[in-house]
Amino acid sequence: MDDQAPRLAMVAGETSGDLLAGLLLSGLKQRWPALVSHGIGGPKMAAQGFDAWWPHHKLAVRGYVEVLRHYREIVGIREQLTQRLLADPPSVFIGVDAPDFNLALEARLKASGIKTVHFVSPSIWAWRGKRIHKIHESVDHMLCLFPFEPELYERVGIAATYVGHPLADAFPMEPPRAASRAVLGLGERETVVAVLPGSRRSEIQYIAPVFLQTVALLARQRPELRFVLPVVPGLRSLVEPMVAQYCPDAPLTLLDGRSHEVLAACDVTLIASGTATLEAALFKCPMVIAYRMNGLSWQLMKRMRYQPWVGLPNILARDFVVPERLQGEAHPRQLASDVLAWLDQPARAEAARQRFVELHHLLRRDTARCASDAIAQVLQAR
Repeated sequence: MDDQAPRLAMVAGETSGDLLAGLLLSGLKQRWPALVSHGIGGPKMAAQGFDAWWPHHKLAVRGYVEVLRHYREIVGIREQLTQRLLADPPSVFIGVDAPDFNLALEARLKASGIKTVHFVSPSIWAWRGKRIHKIHESVDHMLCLFPFEPELYERVGIAATYVGHPLADAFPMEPPRAASRAVLGLGERETVVAVLPGSRRSEIQYIAPVFLQTVALLARQRPELRFVLPVVPGLRSLVEPMVAQYCPDAPLTLLDGRSHEVLAACDVTLIASGTATLEAALFKCPMVIAYRMNGLSWQLMKRMRYQPWVGLPNILARDFVVPERLQGEAHPRQLASDVLAWLDQPARAEAARQRFVELHHLLRRDTARCASDAIAQVLQAR
């Protein structure tokens, strides 16, 4: 099968999924240069020749209440995509994260005989563990980012492969701090705080105000601090009025994207829980993780948690390496105190960086090769 270029259908539902899928496609194209891929994706996938029938941001909604507001459109997209794939079956379907969208789609495709691969295991080890039964109906092969995940699937008869995390391959073990600061126009001796309030519109609405109030408080307490906020493309018009409202006089720079350069350059980051926290850890960046969402969504999610941690660095370390402030605990005074604690305790910050180095080694597995090997086996089994 290696000498035949497969035709892949893929769905990645948000910025982090687009990043992961783009890295995966890059590796798959090394194995199959004539690879054809299409479905739902973003600019990172498009750069690898992916044909996006719908843009990935259509699915970038988090939280039960928020999803309900967009339910009709999302279901309509899924039905149209399903019918298109059933009418012209791909060699294999690869769902990248977005489990609420992808698992239902995968179940219908698998029932019709189309092989399905899911890349990025849903966090069944953290919450909603019963979802594994739905995964069994939907997925032929699970590609796992974390080493403890395959055993969970093999117990119930789901083929699974630990492929490591593609970001661990893509990011250097030693962050390019000086080069990133030079590119961003930041002085080598400046103390820089990165502010990352999320990549979804709903996250910005709930999290950015408290982050920007924290920036205003920190700027008053430590006037020498510099703040940098990388804005996800398309959301600047949402962020700029908030900056004007909450911290108009703070030394805050807005950038279009460039979050990786910002994380490499900064001394500490105030960051929304999600994939970006793992990126920060791979850049060896001390962080304060925070999250806010619709109150009803929070109550529902809180009841289904299995672990005391929500941030990926803490989950992987099985320890509170970095502070987590969720919902009511995420208020400006607390967040400002947490940020300053990292800056005022260099030994603690260095210990966290060493934990992140260990994490980086754990996750570095040449993900593209491992994943393409697993996908090749699925194709051969057709």
